[in-house]
Amino acid sequence: MMDITQSHSAPTPQALRIAKLQRVQDFLFHGITQFFALSVLIALMGILVSLVMNAWPALHTFGPAFFITQEWDIVNGEFGGLIAIYGTVVTSVIALLIAVPLSFGIAVFLTELCPGYLRRPLGTAVELLAAVPSIIYGMFGLFIFAPLFAEYVEPALAATLGKIPGLGILFSGAFNGIGVLCAGLILAMMILPFIASVMRDVFEIVPPVLKESAYGIGCTTWEVVKNVVLPYTKAGVIGGVMLGLGRALGETMAVTFVIGNAHRLSASLFAPGTSIASTLANEFGEAEAGNHLSSLFALGLALFIITFIVLALAKWMLNNMEKKQGLKT
Repeated sequence: MMDITQSHSAPTPQALRIAKLQRVQDFLFHGITQFFALSVLIALMGILVSLVMNAWPALHTFGPAFFITQEWDIVNGEFGGLIAIYGTVVTSVIALLIAVPLSFGIAVFLTELCPGYLRRPLGTAVELLAAVPSIIYGMFGLFIFAPLFAEYVEPALAATLGKIPGLGILFSGAFNGIGVLCAGLILAMMILPFIASVMRDVFEIVPPVLKESAYGIGCTTWEVVKNVVLPYTKAGVIGGVMLGLGRALGETMAVTFVIGNAHRLSASLFAPGTSIASTLANEFGEAEAGNHLSSLFALGLALFIITFIVLALAKWMLNNMEKKQGLKT
């Protein structure tokens, strides 16, 4: 009987060359993709180091109190970032409170309820809104939305919500149209198509058999969305919300047009204010070297930190949701 070890012939030279070429290709592919991945981390670290280095003179002069100080006096060289940080956070929160429910409704309608002949035109319209430049939103907000907002919406809010004890202070003051609330509404218009498009796309990847099974046992559309679609797509939904929040936090031109650009801290949402991005847009080009320029970099660092905290909280929330789902199963 022939020995089993002799039944296999030795590899041919051509096979050896092909195997060597494949190993080289795999090595190059691994190295190139690793470089691309590391380049993102390198760029991120470079941005952080650059911000810290340029912001250090202001942080050294004013200390950590810079982030909780209201003063922004260019003439006397006194700077604090609280007003800009407050404006950034408040306008972004207003935008999310308005845009997320509307985006969810749009995405559910397009994927579950919309007639076939309307689905494509409406989906295309939502995507076109996402492509509109931010300066167009700003011009629309300043010349069209703000006058209408001051004439009709602000008086109505003051006459209704403004009469509620405790809550009324948010809707008090002069009806100028320009202010923190107006900026938040314009931001909501801007981020709505982004969030709606992402939600629609992730809702469409839910396997039809899951939804059909739920409908088959008598579930309503809302029950299918709540118990099947949302649990299956929670990571994508939160990712879409974070994408919208990222644009809201960093939006410059549209906010600059309608927020009022006033370094004053007011409890009223009707009052003009400022944000980190609008402050940078208005003052960076004319800032002189010294504490003023360094303070602007410190505001940029504050925006970086806020964004990092938001993303970290989103990741923590996703991990918690996955752990709870694992415990349930």
